[in-house]
Amino acid sequence: MKHSHSKPSITRREAICRVAAGAAGCALAGRPGEASATPPTPPPSAKAKSVIQIFLWGGMSHIDTWDPKPKAGSEYMGELSKTVDTNIPGLQLGELFPNLAKQADKFSLIRSMTHRNNGHETAAYLMQTGHTPGERISYPSIGAVFAYFKEREYKGLLPPYIVLTQPQGRFSEEGFLGPKYKPFATGGDPNNPRFEVEGIVARGISDERQRARRELLGRMDPLTRTAAASPAIAAAEEAKRAAYELILGPGKDVFDLSKEKDELRDRYGRHTFGQECLVARRLVENGVPYVVINYPGGWDTHSNHFPTMRRQCPQLDQGLATLLADLHDRGLLDSTIVWCTGEFGRGPKVDWQPPWNGGRNHYGAVFTVLVAGGGFKGGRVVGESDDKAMEVRDRPVYPVDLLGSIYQLAGIDPNAPLPHPMGLDAHVLPLNEPGVKSAGRLTELM
Repeated sequence: MKHSHSKPSITRREAICRVAAGAAGCALAGRPGEASATPPTPPPSAKAKSVIQIFLWGGMSHIDTWDPKPKAGSEYMGELSKTVDTNIPGLQLGELFPNLAKQADKFSLIRSMTHRNNGHETAAYLMQTGHTPGERISYPSIGAVFAYFKEREYKGLLPPYIVLTQPQGRFSEEGFLGPKYKPFATGGDPNNPRFEVEGIVARGISDERQRARRELLGRMDPLTRTAAASPAIAAAEEAKRAAYELILGPGKDVFDLSKEKDELRDRYGRHTFGQECLVARRLVENGVPYVVINYPGGWDTHSNHFPTMRRQCPQLDQGLATLLADLHDRGLLDSTIVWCTGEFGRGPKVDWQPPWNGGRNHYGAVFTVLVAGGGFKGGRVVGESDDKAMEVRDRPVYPVDLLGSIYQLAGIDPNAPLPHPMGLDAHVLPLNEPGVKSAGRLTELM
């Protein structure tokens, strides 16, 4: 596992190579040690065509947000003891989620998610692969698995697995599938006047200047004039054209939020997370199979917990609620899974001792996951935590149960083999491996 937090997942050259690979067989597609077997095409009956994963890295508190326990008292609820009613009778959320409360018919909550792992890296790996950390095989994340299985049917210019805006680096998301399946991290900030996407939108260089550079290069390159006489050169020129379509053509336009109405941008929220949600909608609208929003700032609130919650929860509430409503209004929610959670929750009992002074610690015993769209029913609650949100009271849900349900809705066989470059036996999810717990798919929601 690697632990880099700032380096983009792929370079500008690699981003262009991914586009070029379809036209001329870029070397990126055949590096030594990379999986190369052709995956089966998901059946056309699959309900989910795309996924938006909102990863609340660091671990968002469940008791303050989507599993409030107002009767537990201030020792557990701290400063956020109030709740808000939703448009589903009997379902309440924490007081900082009034917008999401109005959209409760569009999502469901899993209030009994559990894995009992309290380490950032290991819990993140477990939640995004379903496999036990520490095995000799480094498995790919769910996003990389989607990119692998969807590559035959996805014909878009953009990479199939995109992260907004920075990878968290908790583990190598591509795993043994290799660099072809690494996520493309956009970098930049969609809330800026110009969203400078790594490898696509160059800082300080206008589109006109980039076009002029391309034209000048074309006039100076002798290979351009001999392309018609050589199939190999013609293929290379076609690859170059496809790559520039990503930089200067329709591919780049997907990230141009100036094409959206100001009113809609305001509804999403003029902050980084809100505009990331809008970009995610535009990406799935253009057929991108898997999009991750790594929440800017994170939720690792050992200290300054309640000020952080009061600052970040309203932004999460605004952006996520608008995303669900916007997807629904455009007829995209039925074919797009949205799932939102961290690698774990936070300790339900407030730690008032110095130096935490009102913080919450890592907590994997029980936490909450929001799921919506793509075949998941809305307006429901799966499972239950106890009166103080400390343990699962009813219907535990484990990572393999959640991920297996997402795969199933997308037409990906959770038991399908994956091509390991050394020929090792590997599957999308564990097959009866020791120590892997499961309570079954989320049939209540499917």
